[in-house]
This record gives sequence, C-alpha cells and structure tokens, in this order.
Amino acid sequence: MAVEVEMRRRNTPVRRRMGVFILLWSHTPPWWYTMVHLDGSASQFWDFCKQQGLQGFLRIFPKPTLIAWKLIASYAAFEAALQLLLPGGRVTGPVSPAGNIPVYKANGVLAYFITLTTYIAIWWFGLFNPAIVYDHLGEIFSALIIGSFIFCIFLYIKGHVSPSSTDSGSSGNAIIDFYWGMELYPRIGKNFDIKVFTNCRFGMMSWAVLAVTYCIKQYEEYGRVADSMLVSSILMLVYVTKFFLWESGYWNTMDIAHDRAGFYICWGCLVWVPSVYTSPAMYLVRHPISLGLELSLGILIAGIVCIFINYDCDRQRQLFRKTNGNCLIWGRPPSKIEAWYETTSGEKKSNLLLTSGWWSVSRHFHYVPEILAAFFWTLPGLFNHFLPYFYVIFLTILLFDRAQRDDQRCRAKYGKYWDMYCKQVKYNIIPGIY
Repeated sequence: MAVEVEMRRRNTPVRRRMGVFILLWSHTPPWWYTMVHLDGSASQFWDFCKQQGLQGFLRIFPKPTLIAWKLIASYAAFEAALQLLLPGGRVTGPVSPAGNIPVYKANGVLAYFITLTTYIAIWWFGLFNPAIVYDHLGEIFSALIIGSFIFCIFLYIKGHVSPSSTDSGSSGNAIIDFYWGMELYPRIGKNFDIKVFTNCRFGMMSWAVLAVTYCIKQYEEYGRVADSMLVSSILMLVYVTKFFLWESGYWNTMDIAHDRAGFYICWGCLVWVPSVYTSPAMYLVRHPISLGLELSLGILIAGIVCIFINYDCDRQRQLFRKTNGNCLIWGRPPSKIEAWYETTSGEKKSNLLLTSGWWSVSRHFHYVPEILAAFFWTLPGLFNHFLPYFYVIFLTILLFDRAQRDDQRCRAKYGKYWDMYCKQVKYNIIPGIY
C-alpha cells in the first residue's frame, strides 16, 4: 500500500516529464548533426529543416551500424567486467523506504584509472584509433537510443517477474512503471548492481572516455590540441575524477537512493550523458579556438575552484554521516538536527541533518559550484553559438528541479523536523535569492 501511495504521488510530475523525454529522445541525433556538421549553429539547423522538410530531417537521422553496436558492446562488456572483477571495499548505502540496506563494492577509482589507461594505451601503441568513435558518433547515439529502450523493457519485466528486493512495486499503470521504474535497487545475481553500472560505469565513465576521444580527434585533424580543447577537457576530466573519488557518496544521493531504475534515469545515463554532457568538447573538435595563456589559465583555475567546492560540499556531508556527527566542519563541531521518520514497515528511525559548513549556506548549495563548473568548461568555446551552452542551461533546470523534488520528499519524510531545518537553513540553492 505504501508503494502504491508513493507511486500515485509521483504520477503527476512523471506525466509532465514524459513529454520532455520524448522530445529529448528524438533530439539526440539531430543534436549531434548540428554540433558536428552545422558548426554548432541552431539557426543553421532550423534553416536546413525549413528547406529540406521532413525528408531532409529523416535523411540526417543516422542509422545504427554494426561498428556502432560493436563499439558499444565492447565498452559495456569491459566496464561490466571491471565492476564485477576488480577488488573494492564494502560500502553500505542508506536505509531504504522498505528498511533494506544496500551493499556495494567500491572499486570505481580503480575502474576509472584502468579504463583511461587502457584507452590511451591502445591508441598510443596503434591497436585502436579513438577517432573511429568520433567518426561514428551519430550511429553510436542512435544505437544507444534503441539499446537503452530495450534495456528499460528488460528492467520493467524484471521488476514484475524477479525483483531484487522489497523496494519494488507497481503503480498500476504500465506506462508509469516503465518510465519511473519498478525497482529501487535492481541487481543481476547478488553482486551486479544495475544502477551503479548505468549511472557510474557506463554513463559517467563514457564522459571521460569521450573527452579523451575529442582531444585525439582534434590532434589528428589539425596536428595539435588547441588550448580551448585542453581547458575544456581537463576540467571535464577533473570533474569525472572527483565523481569517482566520491562515488560511494553518490550512492547516498537521490539518483540511487530514491529514484527507481526506469526509463527516466537509465535513458538519461545511457544516452543523454554521452551525447549532451560531452557536447562542449564535441563542438571544439572542429573549432580549435586559441584562448591564449592568460585566459586559458583563468578559466582553468576558476573551473577547478568550483569543482573543489562542489567536492568539499559532498565531502563534508559524507564525513558527517560516516562519523554520525562526531567530526569537525570548518574547524568546529557541527550543528545538527536529529530528524525522526517512519519506514513503510512502521519502524521508527532517525537521521542527522547537517546545518554547518557549506550546508549552512543553503540546503543545496553544492549545485551552485556544479553549474558554474559546467559553465567554465563550456566557456572555451566562447560565444559564437548558443548550442554549446545548452548543457549548462539543461543542468541548471535539472538541478533546480531536483532540489525542489528533494525538498518535497524530505518534507513528506521528516515532517516537522524538516520545517525546523528549513527555518535554520533558509535558502534552497542560491543564498539570499532562492
């Protein structure tokens, strides 16, 4: 019953987002075509569509090819093998709504190091040319769209037939179940966590792999890697490195601990991350802009500072949770609120809410440096076209929506304790504004 109530509560925003995701589904290959073949100009794409009509649009829509499927399958198999076989420490996630405690193997940093080292090595020794990936990007993105859709059908069937835990259930609406997901923690066997694979090892890892790919492709095209590409790619790689250093903390976030594994989150990680999140560097491949030393260093330093602040926000919260509040935040014992809640089984539990350090500035302050970091790794493309900045705008909307959803979820979970927390930490994201 609790599962059904929770799913009904989410039906309205799900219906609203489904239209957006249908648009995004059809948008990805044209996005690639515009970035690669139309100078990243949205107006050129619009003119093309007006002149060529629907037939012209369908003509530029790339079809999946055998080489695209081979590249995706090889990459996915490699990452799945690393996730399963590499050693790692035992990490537990937060208590689930049904009272379960998921267990993970923390080997993300090692997988990240091996992935990038292997990728660069096979290029360096002439075993594989990463430029092939760039040359077949459109086909790869189309294959990912189809593959991820089939994968989400598998998740839907699995959730009905063989759920991995009691944190699963149906809303009674097949479309909502497919879109939102049936299971919170789906696994294949005991050890292969599907959301860790889709979100971390496929999605986030592909971001780093493609950043390296774009550098290599530009080098092959022009005989050099422009400072604009270096700044953008370095900042992306620093951010992804930060992510894997903090991966066990990510397993406590809304993506893993609250959003179920359905089309909404899995399609985003399997398709949207490799296509749109990497787009600032994709644009720069054929735009080797020269920034000069001073501007390059300025953008690089500003971006790294933002990434560090984002990391430090997460580090403070992770340390606070790990020590149950018995730690120092900014050199002093943290202030906190003990918030009680009830699980779906009726069991009373409590969590500590941090109100010190970065978490005293606003309830989701860590989103501010994350958005700014994205702006700084896009900035090397300068302002000749709007499209490279789409990711920054998309990320801002995504994170503001996520902050609102998190506030709603926590208010429903903690009740009066969340009201106390909001009185102490008044702003949601931007101090003094929102």
